[in-house]
Amino acid sequence: MKIASWNVNSIRTRQDIVTNWLQNHEIDVLCLQETKVRDEQFPRTPFEQLGYHTYISGQKAYNGVAIFSRQPLKDVSCGFNPVLGDKVGDFDLQKRVITGVIEDIRIINLYVPNGSALGSEKYEYKLGWLKLLKEYLQTWLEQKQEMCICGDFNIALEDKDIHNPKGKEKHIMSSPVEREALKEVLDIGLKDAFRKFTTESGHYSWWDYRAAGFTRNRGWRIDHHYLTPQLYDRATQCWIDIEPRKLEKPSDHAPVIVEF
Repeated sequence: MKIASWNVNSIRTRQDIVTNWLQNHEIDVLCLQETKVRDEQFPRTPFEQLGYHTYISGQKAYNGVAIFSRQPLKDVSCGFNPVLGDKVGDFDLQKRVITGVIEDIRIINLYVPNGSALGSEKYEYKLGWLKLLKEYLQTWLEQKQEMCICGDFNIALEDKDIHNPKGKEKHIMSSPVEREALKEVLDIGLKDAFRKFTTESGHYSWWDYRAAGFTRNRGWRIDHHYLTPQLYDRATQCWIDIEPRKLEKPSDHAPVIVEF
């Protein structure tokens, strides 16, 4: 089984790029972030014609997540509320969480808030969101399910995940507080699939559109697959496909694929 995660930065803008990629890769499940479209306007048909079942949670112009699956998913839900209830408050207003089960694997697709700038309201929102995420994942773990938690985490956990980590402590996506917040989530028993197979630096999943970020490989690794221990042991590959980033008008992210 191959599960891919890809921040497409608008599914309507990248529709052809994504459909062409799926036609050339045997992907069982594709998790998308930043779809940026209301559910009723989501372009389902091209992907259903490729044989995918589509599950979406979107909003106009911002955020949005989706899962495409060759097999129908079971127990699909969107947001934190179905698991955590009213304590979620307004956090589900932004469409950032979708989950479903395929075979024996619960897939949780996330678009973690960016945070904008250290000390800002959006930064505090990001930290609150990550705290809620930990509780959400712990609840699923109590059900003894194997889980693949994937998506755009908007955090580079280690210095080797950044092309130039100088000044990282003052930079959004790499500040010590953000890293610690993500580590607390992972400490419930999750492992980084990519780092099982690739330990060196120089591998990134996001490059800024500005200043020739991609051609100069000035990137960040912020898109991840985190796995429960038994599923981690079953993983046979995890890699970043940079080819779509070379295309005309691409997303600024590349897909990350894990295989079991």
